[in-house]
Amino acid sequence: MKLKIHTLLALLLPIFSFAQDKGIDQIIDEKFGDATGWFVNFIFYQIEFTEDIKVFWVLFPLIMGATYFTIYFKFINLRGIRTSINIVRGKYDSLDHHETMEAAGDATPGGDSIETIAVEGHEGEVSHFQALTAALSATVGLGNIAGVAIAVSIGGAGATFWMIVAGLLGMASKFVECTLGVKYRDIDENGVVYGGPMYYLTKGLKSKGLEKLGKVLAVLFAIFVIGGSFGGGNMFQVNQAFQLVENITGGEASVLHGKGWLFGVVMAALVGIVIIGGIKKIAKVTDKIVPFMVVIYVTASLFVIFSNINMVGDAFGQIFTGAFSPEGVAGGAIGVLVQGFRRAAFSNEAGIGSASIAHSAVKTKYAASEGMVALLEPFIDTVVVCTMTALVLIITGNVNAANASLNDAQAILLTSGAFESAISWFPYVLTIAVVLFAFSTMISWSYYGFQGWAYLFGRSKKMEYTYKIIFCLFVIVGSAASLGSVIGFSDAMIFAMMVPNMVGVIILAPKVKKELEKYLKAIKG
Repeated sequence: MKLKIHTLLALLLPIFSFAQDKGIDQIIDEKFGDATGWFVNFIFYQIEFTEDIKVFWVLFPLIMGATYFTIYFKFINLRGIRTSINIVRGKYDSLDHHETMEAAGDATPGGDSIETIAVEGHEGEVSHFQALTAALSATVGLGNIAGVAIAVSIGGAGATFWMIVAGLLGMASKFVECTLGVKYRDIDENGVVYGGPMYYLTKGLKSKGLEKLGKVLAVLFAIFVIGGSFGGGNMFQVNQAFQLVENITGGEASVLHGKGWLFGVVMAALVGIVIIGGIKKIAKVTDKIVPFMVVIYVTASLFVIFSNINMVGDAFGQIFTGAFSPEGVAGGAIGVLVQGFRRAAFSNEAGIGSASIAHSAVKTKYAASEGMVALLEPFIDTVVVCTMTALVLIITGNVNAANASLNDAQAILLTSGAFESAISWFPYVLTIAVVLFAFSTMISWSYYGFQGWAYLFGRSKKMEYTYKIIFCLFVIVGSAASLGSVIGFSDAMIFAMMVPNMVGVIILAPKVKKELEKYLKAIKG
């Protein structure tokens, strides 16, 4: 074990090396890019249909899986919204505190759902609302701000339509994986929850006679979620936050210019303080930050929209027209669809499996109850927040061919400029929002990554603190590295998580159907 940790640390040390002829930021970017380039190229290999139409292969299982779940569960993503809201409101909390409900198919001592937990008497660590906000904190944020700007800049206004479609379909995927996360979680003697794809792939596929396949998929997912926590859940977040902070403080004239590592040190310290406390501490932070920042961002978006109410009709016209008859967009309609689905998937993470880790810690005895809560995430994240961002960009005239050439680092500044055109002082508020969104995302993803780390290396305190120290070091790396290397690695690791997860959830869909039937029966009494 010591050898593995020492080897990992040895690989990280060159990243922090210094050369006289190069700046530390450049050194970090080059080292990081060289180390991860091969993996990024593999994950984002494009299948070429025509000269202009190239589609990432990873999009196919995401789209097909989400469509399959939507049909298999009879459009649970639409008909289950009302029930989901009622669960979050606490309407059915009494079901989670019953002694036994044999009528619902639950006859185990204490009323715990069969196969749900390892130790009777322990229900979980956080409430439905806290689990929802913890998972949302990992999705609502920079993907909605920078990601949408990227999508509409490349794919035009029509990409918004396909983001909405992807969000609606993704609700079904999120329902399935989060139900499984609760059903197959482990809870130790201290009430600490260990859950997520690693466990439902292992235990769920074993119950289907596919034990070896389950173990292989679980190990692959654990590796990818650790990488995803360092990439999309860490470096991408702090990098984008620094871009905006540097811009708002003077750009190249800023005291922080060329000192991304310094910003990273401050953020690493703040992240470290929170993540030491585990999921309960993380949930207490996210259930305050996330609703507050979402309300501020949505309010600002609505202000811009209503201030230009006469342009809203035309904006929606551009969205629908551009979705099917785009002009001046590479790849035509397919190109627009690809951009919409790619950015929606990166934003809401439906089908990726990450959210099931946070949701597995919920206090409930019915696995499907948390699956129902989870399906709200893509709706809030993509259908509501992403759509509002896109409308602001379209209304303020920031969707045109000239912006298609912008790089990723400039995307967040594009969104900031769009808000500034209507609210002169909003870039300052947006900067605070981005930093808080980045912070909440990082602390949530640290929990995801640790769960994968614990699965591979054990649940000891030593292993826990080793992971958290490395995670904080990557905060510094991400802040100092250029976005070119960071965004590629971030996207790649997150999409790689989808592969083992999607194989497992499709096989285990019948198990989810039984859990749903049991919960709906309990609700009806």
